[in-house]
Amino acid sequence: MFSKILIANRGEIAVRIIRACKEMGIATVAVFSEADRDALHVSLADESVCIGPAQLKDSYLNVAAIISAAEVTGAGAIHPGYGLLSENAKFAALCEKCNIAFIGPPSGVIAKMGDKDMARQTMQASGVPVVPGGGMVDDFKQAEKEARRIGFPLLIKARSGGGGRGIRLVRSMEEFENAFHTASAEAKIAFGDGAVYLEKYLYPAKHVEMQLLCDNQGNAVVLGERECSVQRKHQKLLEESPSPGISQETRMKMGRFAVQAARAVGYVNAGTIEFLVDDSQNFYFMEMNTRLQVEHAVTEMVTGIDLVKWQIRIAAGLPLNFGQKDVSVGGHAIECRINAENPSLGFRPSSGKITLLHIPGGPWVRFDTALFQDYTVPPFYDSLIGKLIVHAQTREEAIRKMQAALCELVITGVDTNTDLQRKILAHPLFRSGRYHTDFMEKLEATKP
Repeated sequence: MFSKILIANRGEIAVRIIRACKEMGIATVAVFSEADRDALHVSLADESVCIGPAQLKDSYLNVAAIISAAEVTGAGAIHPGYGLLSENAKFAALCEKCNIAFIGPPSGVIAKMGDKDMARQTMQASGVPVVPGGGMVDDFKQAEKEARRIGFPLLIKARSGGGGRGIRLVRSMEEFENAFHTASAEAKIAFGDGAVYLEKYLYPAKHVEMQLLCDNQGNAVVLGERECSVQRKHQKLLEESPSPGISQETRMKMGRFAVQAARAVGYVNAGTIEFLVDDSQNFYFMEMNTRLQVEHAVTEMVTGIDLVKWQIRIAAGLPLNFGQKDVSVGGHAIECRINAENPSLGFRPSSGKITLLHIPGGPWVRFDTALFQDYTVPPFYDSLIGKLIVHAQTREEAIRKMQAALCELVITGVDTNTDLQRKILAHPLFRSGRYHTDFMEKLEATKP
């Protein structure tokens, strides 16, 4: 087992990883930008190293500075969290070259699954159903030809990266040229790769993902699924488990295909296979996230399995000490992402000093955050400032518990999306469980 781990991240996920390490008796090293000097993850870690100015490219994406921090502090492993460098194959490869364990899959697997076109081809070859579409397009002329073949509506999707960037929904040829160029440009800025491909837009459909743990000994288990259809601009807002929209038969089939997909690429560590599911229970592979998900806590609440600890154990070479038959999904969990933004002003990001903070409590209520009284939320980073998670025996009870927790949560000093989360939970379509990926469009269309 590792004696010291460096956490190459910030915010709530850095705090989450540090807490897991403390429970395992592992020393921790935090890295921080000049803007995060007073951040919670810095004070909780055993050691901390400043790695640059506030801008991401100069700090949390500064590979050389992070590797140097690990070497100077004697950290034997790096946990990348989610986002930032977590799916950067070059960073994982450099860790391997420097004999620093990367807590995630091998760099070759990250590269293979991070190339969305290659991932599609790999899944097709292994028998996993994929969304209808085409291969990479090199220029607009080729893209236009491919678009006419696939038909509208369709999605233009970046080959690299994730988080909803470089994706455009196009409903007609009149919209296509502008959407193609803006998607490619956005992908180039976000990931350094402007390549895109096209795929058929399936509607109505649900976004359902399967959580996997795979060890170095060839064992693989599925830890249930998460319903992730409440999204705005391809960014998730609320997740729940189990999904209210799929049958047990479909659930079992998706789990088998998820394991098949992971084994097809030699996957190791925690990973997620994302599917689109239509109303006839047909499902199609979208992509694989080769990292810990933001919404991993939902799975932890229904299974009782600590995903971060198992990431660390697997990276250290330990085998899973349980099999598929030992995994039990109990009750229902919901997560609301709490963002520092103002939905009524076009989701404008918000920053500033936290003047009052009250965190809800009670049985099976969890708030993952890096906030504390008088902390100043910097303007340089992602707007996610916390994740409120609840668990109950039934979905209806979980909804009521989340509504109560949101009413109790008080964060003043910055704008948040808590009112929007309450509207989502109260909407009849959400309560029915029969919502799809266009739920937010429908919600916004019903505004008075």
